[in-house]
Amino acid sequence: MMPNVVRGDRMAGLMVYLAGPGRSNEHTDPHLVAGDQAMLAWHDDAELGRDAALAIARHLDRPSSVFDVDVSGGHVWHCSLSLRAEEGLLTDDQWRAIADDFVRSMGFDDNEGTKAPCRWVAVRHGVSKQGNDHVHLAVNLVREDGTKASVHNDFIRAQRAARSLEKAHGLERLESATAGRATRGFDPAEREAQARARAQAKYTRVERRDSGQAPSWHELNAAERKALVGAELTHDQPRHALARTVRAAATASESEAEFVRRLRRSGVLARPRFAADRTDVVTGYSVAARPQYGERPIWYGGGHLGRDLTLPRLRSSWPDTPTGASEAAAEWTAAKRGRRVVAPGRETTTPDPETWKSYTAQVKELRERLRSIPVEDRGTWATVARQTAGAFAAWSNAVEQTPGSLAAASDALSKSAQTYHRTPSPQKAGLVAISGTAMLLASAARGGMGPSLRQRC
Repeated sequence: MMPNVVRGDRMAGLMVYLAGPGRSNEHTDPHLVAGDQAMLAWHDDAELGRDAALAIARHLDRPSSVFDVDVSGGHVWHCSLSLRAEEGLLTDDQWRAIADDFVRSMGFDDNEGTKAPCRWVAVRHGVSKQGNDHVHLAVNLVREDGTKASVHNDFIRAQRAARSLEKAHGLERLESATAGRATRGFDPAEREAQARARAQAKYTRVERRDSGQAPSWHELNAAERKALVGAELTHDQPRHALARTVRAAATASESEAEFVRRLRRSGVLARPRFAADRTDVVTGYSVAARPQYGERPIWYGGGHLGRDLTLPRLRSSWPDTPTGASEAAAEWTAAKRGRRVVAPGRETTTPDPETWKSYTAQVKELRERLRSIPVEDRGTWATVARQTAGAFAAWSNAVEQTPGSLAAASDALSKSAQTYHRTPSPQKAGLVAISGTAMLLASAARGGMGPSLRQRC
C-alpha cells in the first residue's frame, strides 16, 4: 500500500474535487467510508454531491476557523492510500478499518483521551485510471481545542504506518520493505503530467509546422487529447531512462570528472549542487533529459533516480584525492554553464583489440568472483548488483534502439542495489574490473565487438 501525502489550505476545494467527476471522469460513486465521530453522527455513506462536499468541508474546517489558527504549509492534510491494481478491490468495511488505524498511527486521534482529536474523513470514489483501489483521507491539522497536530516527519511516518497496516490487514507488502531495499517508485501523477506535457508539446509543433491549419491543442475534444496522452504513457518513462544513463556513466567511469563528461557525452543535462557559499565543493547533482518539442527540462536529483545513485555512494567507487576533487569541480562547473569539457579523457577513445582482450579476460574472472559471494552477504551483493546493472545499462544504451532485454536486466538488477545503508566499495568487493567492462560495453556499437563479448559473457 502506497501513501501519498500533500498539504494545502483549501478544504472546500479538496472535498469538491473528491466528490466530483475527476480529471478524466474516473470518479464513480464518491462516498464516505470513515471519519471522526461527529462527522459519522450526521453523515452516512450516501453518494456525495457538491452541496454535501461543501457541508463536510465546513465541518472539517470549523476548528481552524473558530480558533483562527495559522498552520505553516496549510491546515489541510491530504493523503491517498493506494493498492496495486493486481491486489483487486477491498470492501468499504476493510477501508474503514484501514483508515481508522492509519489516522491513529499518524497521531491525529485523541491519543486515548490525552489530546483533542482532529476532524477528518476518508472518501472512496472508485479505482484510479490505472485500476488502483484507493481511499483519500482529508484531515484538519487544527485539533478541536485549537492546538496543532504534529506533522514532523509525516512522510516517513506515513510510510511506516503503511508497512504496519500491510501486515495487520493482510495486504501485499511492499517489495522494497520485505527485501530491505529502497527502490524509487514512479508516481502515476508524475507519469501522467509528463505524458500530457510531451503530447501537447509534440502536437503544438505539428500544428505550427502545418501553418495553423490543424486545430490547436485546446480545440481538440477530450477523447482526442486523451488518445495523444495515452500514446505517450506507453513510452519508457524519462526517469527510468535517466537512471540507466546515469548508472551506465558511473560504472564506466574511473573518476568523478570522467562521470560528468560521460553524462554530457550521452546527451544528458547535468548540474552540480555546491556547498553553501562555495564553488569548488560539490555535494550533489541533478540531471535532466534534453528537452524536445519545446518542453522544459525536468530535473531529478541523483537520490530521486535511485538510492545507489546519490553522489556520496557513487564516489565510493572512485579514488578520493584532492586533484580528483578539483578536476571534478571544474567539469561540474563547465556542465552547469554549458561550456566545453575541461579535459577530455578516455571516454573519447575507442578501445583497441588488446584492451578488449584484457577486459574480456577480466569478465571471466569477475564471473568466478560472483559465484564465490555468500548469498547472505547482502552488502556485497548490493555492490555487485549496482556495478553489474551499470554494465548492462551501458550495453543497452549502446546497442538497443529502444529499451529491450538489456535495459530490463539493468532495471531488475538495480532494485537489489538500492539499499538503505551504504555497501562495500567495489574495490573491497573485488570488482575493480567492472568499470573497464562497462566502458567496453558502452563502446560495443562503435567498436563492433558486442557479439563476441556477449558470447564470452
